[in-house]
Amino acid sequence: MAGQFGSKFASHYATSSFRNGCWTPGEIVPVAKLLLHPAAHVLHYGSTCFEGLKAYRHEDGSVHIFRLDRHVERMRNSARLLCLPEPDEEHLSRTICGLVAASRDEVPAYPSALYLRPVLIGVDPNIGSAARPSDDALLYVLASPVGEYFQAGENPLRLWLEDRQMRTTPEFGEVKTGGNYASALRHVMQAKENHGVDQVLFCPNGDVQETGAANFLLLNDEAVITKRLDGSILPGITRASILELARQAGYRVEERDIDIAEMLEWVKTGEAALSGTAAVLAGVGALLHGTHEYPVNGGQIGANTKRLRTLLMDIHSGRRPDSAGWLTKI
Repeated sequence: MAGQFGSKFASHYATSSFRNGCWTPGEIVPVAKLLLHPAAHVLHYGSTCFEGLKAYRHEDGSVHIFRLDRHVERMRNSARLLCLPEPDEEHLSRTICGLVAASRDEVPAYPSALYLRPVLIGVDPNIGSAARPSDDALLYVLASPVGEYFQAGENPLRLWLEDRQMRTTPEFGEVKTGGNYASALRHVMQAKENHGVDQVLFCPNGDVQETGAANFLLLNDEAVITKRLDGSILPGITRASILELARQAGYRVEERDIDIAEMLEWVKTGEAALSGTAAVLAGVGALLHGTHEYPVNGGQIGANTKRLRTLLMDIHSGRRPDSAGWLTKI
């Protein structure tokens, strides 16, 4: 797709409001500017969460959303932790599916996709409400035809290891909220400018966690290892899918703590990758720490990364049977 990832939008979006204790039916309307009161809760107290998922077009022309149920579950969890009005599963699923159905002619051919961005924000107009949640909320879903996320495309990524700063507060990493990305951004920008990297891998006090926008995995011919879900990292849906496919393919899967020393020893012979809805599974070619650069798999994307990426993409595209029921046909 032409242009930067997420900069082009479908012609319509879905919207629903929470007022007087209930949700209004979802509507599909032309994309336009939002009208918010300048005292809206979200603008002052960060009451917002979002999701990111994709709809894919198969060769027969059918359109399928990948792991809709898991994304809905994660967004509802984010809403609970942010004390936002929580959309029920049926309403949120119906709103997302309604937009995809209305936008099916704008779903590009595979491997491009229609990226879906549900957003939930608190809209109470009260700048004195820092100590209480917003009673009213707005739910909307944007659709964006997209191609590759990383500008490097299929090239291996370079990561800076940040061993002092945290991506977010430890107990809030599992929430998909804008504040987490904002807190990581300056570290990412500094690392790009100073070290010419693609992303930052946050390793506070040596604890290998995730990058500013994706989960991190170590791979070799026998195993796939990644940080355990302890609240400090996002419970990635692509992460969970890769781990399940790895188990099926005979890999030993470990979800546990990893320190920098173990990781740097691992990449002497093994692989590393980033996983996420946008990135899918992107191979890492170098880790930079202090004054040293550590090549990963000789600076090349590894065979195991390619294998697991292909297994997942074959489900996305319909080339492989969806035995787990991960696709929702629209």
